[in-house]
Amino acid sequence: MSVLVQRSDVGEFRRRYRWMVLFAIATFLILGGKLVQLQLVEGELHESQARRNIIRKINLATTRGVIRDAHGKVLAANRPSYNVYIAPEVIDMEQTWPRVAQLMDLGEVEATILEKKIRDVPLSRRSQQILLKVDVDRDVLAKLKTHEAELRGVEIGPVPVRYYPYGDLAAQMIGYMREVDQETLSTLRNRGYRSGDRLGAIGVERRWESYLKGQRGWRKIVRGAIKRRNLAEFEDRYLGDPRKLEPIPGRDISLTIDIELVKSLERAMRGHLAGAVVVVDVRTGRLLAALSKPSFNPNVVSGGSGKRAVVDAFRRLYNDPLKPTLDKTMSAAYPPGSTYKPFSALAGLEKRLIHPQSQVDCRGGYQLGKRYFRCTGVHRHVNLHEAIVQSCNTYFYALGESIEIDLLAKVGMDFGFAVKTGLGLNPEARGRMPTRGWYTKRHKGRFVRGFTLNAAIGQGASTVNVLQLALAYAALANGGTLYQPQVVRSIETSDGTIVQEFPPRVRRLVSAHREDLGRVKDALVGVVNERTGTAYQERFEGIDMAGKTGTAQVTHVTPRGVDPDKIWYFNRDHAWFAGYAPSVSPEIAIVTLIEHGGAGGKNAVPVTMRVVRDWLKLKAKRLATRAAARNARESGPL
Repeated sequence: MSVLVQRSDVGEFRRRYRWMVLFAIATFLILGGKLVQLQLVEGELHESQARRNIIRKINLATTRGVIRDAHGKVLAANRPSYNVYIAPEVIDMEQTWPRVAQLMDLGEVEATILEKKIRDVPLSRRSQQILLKVDVDRDVLAKLKTHEAELRGVEIGPVPVRYYPYGDLAAQMIGYMREVDQETLSTLRNRGYRSGDRLGAIGVERRWESYLKGQRGWRKIVRGAIKRRNLAEFEDRYLGDPRKLEPIPGRDISLTIDIELVKSLERAMRGHLAGAVVVVDVRTGRLLAALSKPSFNPNVVSGGSGKRAVVDAFRRLYNDPLKPTLDKTMSAAYPPGSTYKPFSALAGLEKRLIHPQSQVDCRGGYQLGKRYFRCTGVHRHVNLHEAIVQSCNTYFYALGESIEIDLLAKVGMDFGFAVKTGLGLNPEARGRMPTRGWYTKRHKGRFVRGFTLNAAIGQGASTVNVLQLALAYAALANGGTLYQPQVVRSIETSDGTIVQEFPPRVRRLVSAHREDLGRVKDALVGVVNERTGTAYQERFEGIDMAGKTGTAQVTHVTPRGVDPDKIWYFNRDHAWFAGYAPSVSPEIAIVTLIEHGGAGGKNAVPVTMRVVRDWLKLKAKRLATRAAARNARESGPL
């Protein structure tokens, strides 16, 4: 009977067996569930992560748009260069890096700095390329290319570098490139910029950056040491489509500027240390030429010669008291001096405060209360025409005593003074047309009539920039149309297809009467062509033009860092000449400012005359070329 009795250890075993079975089933259920989660629920996520681990995306540089002048001459283009990139996740810092440093001829200090840069890359960015060296020379490039197979993690990328064929000619207007720094990268990253990229800093390069920059492309490659026979299989499996995105080149920009005329401006200004010249088309308001002197070489400050050269260049430029980086055509304001007298005359004529034939007796100055305002000479009895021709201050002092300063400011603003022109290339100096309110605010509620006398001759607190004055004289020349200045004629694709054109834009028609404009224009002709005219002695025979000289007094100050032996220069008056040519049916308006140049008639007029002479020669040459081409087409075979 004892044989049939169940042993207690067998029951214990069965109980344990059930628990083992339950544990095994639970384990398999958990594993099965995990597999379902990994493969079905999260399969795409892990597949994409695996794909990222095996795939590397290499950026393809775009080509920045070309800037050309009005006749197709290249002002800013791109030259080939090569940058070295490192993939921190891939490169062997113990074996490969010393070899790279040797091939690149890096000094001990530079190699140490770059090695630290690679090692300090955050873990989240180690899979991305970092820029190691910009624009390596051809010898280094050849070495790296020769040993490319043994330099895992090192990539050589072609990157175009901005090149300016005309050097410092019109550099402030065309602009230069600067590297995107960490401070601005956070705001530019969402616009496609990355560390090491360059963008326009000033001028056309900055204003039209969005058109010029283009869009970078990319291509995908398989990471790691994959056998060549398996590479195609891996690429088909992991790369997918698209495998490559071609970069989109930037748009080309065609300017209204004639670089040959800018050359003429530069030649005419030789012998003068600083100043500006602007030439605009009277019929459209387009800039034909602009020069700010002294200038700088954009090829250096754009980084083409390395970062050290950029730092050294800017140190010199910022310490130069002549301010080469300042665009003196629009970013600086100066007292206009006697070039403002035509607008004072229009203000007096508008309110009939003066009669064209009424005379003022100039005995060398004008007495107002206890103060005596000096004139440029003793002109005796002069009417409006003679006062402008001879630049008689006394006549305009008398006008200043009878006119309200607010009316002078109103007429000035009607011609575009004290208002930004809207060109937008560089920061614009608004200038100033002082009013009674402006003076009383700054003189504790006190206003004296002498302020108006100074304003009538373009002195005192009145200031303008060179571009404003050129546009105002263009409005005088064309009968009262004030144009919006333009420097870009069209935007084009790289094959020359025009994407967008910019027709002339009118800002306003000035309120001056046609008869009054005619009287003032007759006087401006006399300034150049009558024997008593202030520009007569320096005129060029055969050059038909009208205009007004100006000698603007400056505040006697000593700029920081100036040699004491040269202080006399900075305390000299500014020399002006503003005018247009031809005097009948005008085509161009031109303004010349020579900083601390002394008398306008003696110094600014010859510069202007040389420019107008060269403009006439260029115009005749191009007309002859077009006529010859037209005749060749017409006489060609049928």
